[in-house]
Amino acid sequence: MRAIIARRPMPQPLHRAARFVAVALAGCFAIAAACGDAPGEGGAPRRGDRFQNNYVEFEPKGLGALLSWKIDASREGLPKPPQQPTPRVAPDLAFLRANATAGAAMVPAVTWIGHASTLVQLGGVSLLTDPIFSTRASPVSFAGPARHVAPGIALAELPHIDAVVISHNHYDHLDEASVHSLAAQDGGAPLFVVPLGVKAWFAALGIERVVELDWWQSARVGAVEIVFTPTQHWSGRGLGDRMQTLWGSYSIFAPDFQVWFGGDTAYSQDFADIHRRFAERQNGRGFDLALIPIGAYEPRWFMRAQHVDPTEAVLIHRDLAAERSIGIHWGTFELTDESLDEPPQALARAARQAGLADDAFTVLAVGATRRFAPRALGPTSAPP
Repeated sequence: MRAIIARRPMPQPLHRAARFVAVALAGCFAIAAACGDAPGEGGAPRRGDRFQNNYVEFEPKGLGALLSWKIDASREGLPKPPQQPTPRVAPDLAFLRANATAGAAMVPAVTWIGHASTLVQLGGVSLLTDPIFSTRASPVSFAGPARHVAPGIALAELPHIDAVVISHNHYDHLDEASVHSLAAQDGGAPLFVVPLGVKAWFAALGIERVVELDWWQSARVGAVEIVFTPTQHWSGRGLGDRMQTLWGSYSIFAPDFQVWFGGDTAYSQDFADIHRRFAERQNGRGFDLALIPIGAYEPRWFMRAQHVDPTEAVLIHRDLAAERSIGIHWGTFELTDESLDEPPQALARAARQAGLADDAFTVLAVGATRRFAPRALGPTSAPP
């Protein structure tokens, strides 16, 4: 039995300050300035002991800008309450568990757990992206962004997980409690695939089945190759470690299905670069599925350099030549000024304006699974 410890209420001014720090540390606050040098293909750029983006230079926002944002949001009553709750359905656990043990007969499928957490099943591998099952995305339990919808699958309901990919170390993408639980799953820990510099964080928790990657490096799990690819973002779990670990996306290749997972990102030329890099391998088709963030984007003057809005998400879909895309990173944690239910509405408008087919770029309800036809096997299925 876990002991319950009573604590005196925190004084209100201190409580507000603690909430402010927790939200800041949860991972939304940075800007960027133009960078003149074109990127190389040998990995992520570095400035001393810190990483950098390919096409912009990160510079931290000052406290004045952060306060200005929050004061403006408070004055305007932002974010507004959502008009509709984030949709949630019961997961198809029977299918997910049977699919996890189907081996080469696995049906390509993705299930939205919430935020950037998805269960991707492909090539005989069950893989999680940026798993967070906790009630807050925060370094502390009493403050910070709270979950507005329960995970689509409970930790105890998951099939055996073979691999976990982590895009970066912000609290809404790298959650300690969730990682601990997954490492202790029956049948052994999954392989955790993480950016450069993040392996040490896992080692401090006693988790050893970890591989860390630079951009364009890869790891293999069974028949599935996981390639770490660039995005425009930043990292940090405190005020003194910004940019000391890498961030990025994942291009995931199974013999019969190919998925791109975006994590967190602003819009940049990186996505066209990814498409060019894999063009021969994909034989002009692009990814079968892209999981693209569509939320946490307002106000644009503060967020543009680190988070795409739905219009820019459509540009990523096109840059990647994705056959289908699903919007993630919305409806779960209230991180910025837009309402929780705004991103899918804005995405639908942006997709129509771009002339996309109705089913080209959509969203899922939390807990919902979408199945896909396998990619035709051929020479593009083999590693380059």
